[in-house]
Amino acid sequence: MRPLPPRPDAAPTDHPTDAEPTAETDPTDASPADQHDPRHDDRHDLDLDHELPERRWHYRRSLASRVTLLTTIAVGVAVAFLSLSVYFVVRIQLEDTMDEQLLDRATSMAAGLTSAAADKDRDQLLTQLRFLPRDSRVQILFADGSILLTNGTTTLPLGDEEWDVATSDADHAVLRSVTVAGDHVRMATVPMDLSNGRIGALVMTQNTDSQQKFLGKLGLVMLGFGGTGVILAAVAGTVVARNGLRPVRRLTESVETIARTEELTPLRVEGDDEIARLATAFNQMLTALSASRERQKQLVADAGHELKTPLTSLRTNLDLLAQAEDTGAALSPETRRELIDDVRAQIVELSTLIGDLVELARDEQVRHVVEPVSLVEVLDKAVARVRLRAPTVTFEVRAAPWWLVGESHSLERAITNLLDNAAKWSPTDGRVVATLANGILTVDDQGPGIPEDDREYVFERFFRSTESRAMPGSGLGLAIVRQVAERHAGSVRAGVSPSGGARLTMTLPGGPLHPDATRPIPRESRGATTAPTG
Repeated sequence: MRPLPPRPDAAPTDHPTDAEPTAETDPTDASPADQHDPRHDDRHDLDLDHELPERRWHYRRSLASRVTLLTTIAVGVAVAFLSLSVYFVVRIQLEDTMDEQLLDRATSMAAGLTSAAADKDRDQLLTQLRFLPRDSRVQILFADGSILLTNGTTTLPLGDEEWDVATSDADHAVLRSVTVAGDHVRMATVPMDLSNGRIGALVMTQNTDSQQKFLGKLGLVMLGFGGTGVILAAVAGTVVARNGLRPVRRLTESVETIARTEELTPLRVEGDDEIARLATAFNQMLTALSASRERQKQLVADAGHELKTPLTSLRTNLDLLAQAEDTGAALSPETRRELIDDVRAQIVELSTLIGDLVELARDEQVRHVVEPVSLVEVLDKAVARVRLRAPTVTFEVRAAPWWLVGESHSLERAITNLLDNAAKWSPTDGRVVATLANGILTVDDQGPGIPEDDREYVFERFFRSTESRAMPGSGLGLAIVRQVAERHAGSVRAGVSPSGGARLTMTLPGGPLHPDATRPIPRESRGATTAPTG
């Protein structure tokens, strides 16, 4: 591999040339120039190999350049094909016309010279040929092998084909292209017959210089036409590419501006072509991204606000415990136990709040959840969990089979939140009724109910009515219920139960049969009803 020349701006070496060899250097080695490691050249060459193609094929990064190039190539090929077609068609037509005229002249002349040729009267032949064009030559071949030159002194390049016409009885003519005295001519041979048989053949030539000149000029015209067409195609392709890709450039500039400034401003959409569809789709993405950003900001702001209260209370209790330890002031067992219980309750509240925040932060679409779920089974599991936390409340479940495609864990958490909310607001010996029919889950409690003005807000994040501020909770449980329902193409609403308490309803699309349609519904899911417990 050829070594690269030194760079003009290369910095001088940091080591003097007369430095003592180190422990790793053999003093008997050759000079530094001879110690050049060719692998460095390989690396430099590889770098150049990567850089040169990038510069050489820079136009590939430009769609307009590619469109222009492809247009020019396509038009150039079409023009070249058309020019060649015209050239060869004209050439063939000229040659056919010349051959036809040459044969007609030779045949007519052979008929008029037959009697004179039979007598081999040269003077009479020359008299009859006085009007012969200068660019033509005529010779007569006799069957006995003799040749009569009627004009000129140059013998034509005769071959077996011409002598076959003169000596045989076959009624055919011969056409050939030959060179005579440096001139390109077309030579025709026709038979000469008398009543008693063939006496020979007449050979006539026609100079083709004028034809060749015409074809040469035609070729130049076609070449100029083709070159002009290619140039015009390149110019037109450039103009069309620039004008046609102007919306793409505007879209690119807008996207780059959004990426640089992070301002999610929708793009202006003009027309209804593919670029407009792309801009519309991009605007939809911007809208979704903007909504997601706003939800994230709201979630962070609300989370910071909600976390502040339990953290402050937790810190206060821990400070009291630490102060008692530092000062040696003895706390009564009851006070110490109350502080520890408060700390534990606040830790549980923080854990629940963080879990709810994590659940709300999830933003999966339903297309990511593809597991067939029996809502009856999910309801039974949720009831079993809530019973452990509210053992004094009676839970009554009436469920008809209902299947859907969704996420079992999320659905169980949502239903658990509904039941937890009902149990929290029910009296100590109250009753919670959960009814599932045709995909509509209704949870009724015997609590004070939800004020009519608050019903449309109870599923908002961190919303807590005036009555609920004294109750434990973060205000995220019902927000999770709505998010899970919407993620499964469902809905939620709040109302009044028959007993005057709250009624929370969650509707989920699905069907009474397993989505597989071949798997039977489990026995425990067929209209199962859980007996009231207390």
